[in-house]
Amino acid sequence: MIERMRERVVAACDGASKGNPGPAGWAWVVSDDERTPARWEAGPLGRATNNVAELTALERLLAAVAPDVPLEIRMDSQYAMKAVTTWLPGWKRNGWKTSAGKPVANQDLVVRIDELLDGRTVEFRYVPAHQVDGDPLNDFADRAASQAASVQEPAGSALGSPVPPPSPDTPKAAGAPRGKAPRRTGGGASSRTIKAKFPGRCPCGRSYAAGEKIAKNAQGWGHPECRTAEV
Repeated sequence: MIERMRERVVAACDGASKGNPGPAGWAWVVSDDERTPARWEAGPLGRATNNVAELTALERLLAAVAPDVPLEIRMDSQYAMKAVTTWLPGWKRNGWKTSAGKPVANQDLVVRIDELLDGRTVEFRYVPAHQVDGDPLNDFADRAASQAASVQEPAGSALGSPVPPPSPDTPKAAGAPRGKAPRRTGGGASSRTIKAKFPGRCPCGRSYAAGEKIAKNAQGWGHPECRTAEV
């Protein structure tokens, strides 16, 4: 566990799933200066969804930092952030049931995170994923989680692992070689909206109906506002 070093720790965590569900991984990183990764850890999850990977990353980060250290946690997952900051109180009041009366998805992870958050000071900050000038800590966690998902092996500063490679989903900065158009930002997100052919569920946890407009974001298809919204 990370010992108390100062009054506040800035951290980021992220999860990845290659296929959703598919080979998945998680990662967290803490910084000594709000930008430069100081300590990090990543690990494999076998076959899992993005949501499981995101929640696992948060759970591992909270377990790795001493509970008396105030934390700022930067995340690009609307689902994981809202699960613990917005929806969790209602789930607990309803006996771990959603407003529709269904069991809360990934309840074991949410319960564990709730226990780890008890009595500690945590500020959650949403940061968009895969930006040219995006948050460096979130970018590092994203790259580490993606690598863990791909190779299914643990990594981290304590293991002497090399810095994870750049993400292919991050667009190239100005001055990139000609002939290679930059990718769209948002981890594969597109500004295009379409009408859903079938009902489904947005990564934010809410459902959408057939015929409703949806857009692709970093975690799949869902409400257009969830593609760009910041919490």
